[in-house]
Amino acid sequence: MSKICEICGKRRQVGYNVSHAHNKTKKVWQPNLQKVRALRKGVVKKINVCTRCIRSGLVQKPVKSTYSPAAANNI
Repeated sequence: MSKICEICGKRRQVGYNVSHAHNKTKKVWQPNLQKVRALRKGVVKKINVCTRCIRSGLVQKPVKSTYSPAAANNI
């Protein structure tokens, strides 16, 4: 599983930890990805999206269905 947001394309960032003595060590920052059920092209799928996209409202969540077989038999 690649750590890339399927909405905005956000991926890992690389840089350095810099100490007081100016020693540099490589560091990786990963995006905060969440697996969310979302409506994409009319189909409900689980996708990996960053929390920024969820907060911004770029992810359209599906409507929860209240289907029950017992209620369907009475109709």
